[in-house]
Amino acid sequence: MILELADFRIHPGQQAAFEKAIELGLSTVACKAKGYRGAKVNRCIETPERFVLQIFWDNLEDHTVGFRESALFTEWRAIVGPFFAAPPHVEHFELTYASA
Repeated sequence: MILELADFRIHPGQQAAFEKAIELGLSTVACKAKGYRGAKVNRCIETPERFVLQIFWDNLEDHTVGFRESALFTEWRAIVGPFFAAPPHVEHFELTYASA
């Protein structure tokens, strides 16, 4: 399993609307992608315009090819993209340790 971490900076004052939009995008669009296993969204306490999205994928290609090169990605970006103050920073991680 692969963890995608996306770090978003959104326009000030748009936190509540972004939270609704990202929930909508995840629950109606991203969840349809092959290999999607779930997601979590966290808002930064110190910087309220910063959000971190965690998406769990079966493998890297399910995100980088299957989702990013599909119509679903275009639909996803139409929902969340208008809130971005800067392009998101996205990286992928492999699990090396988990506590019980």
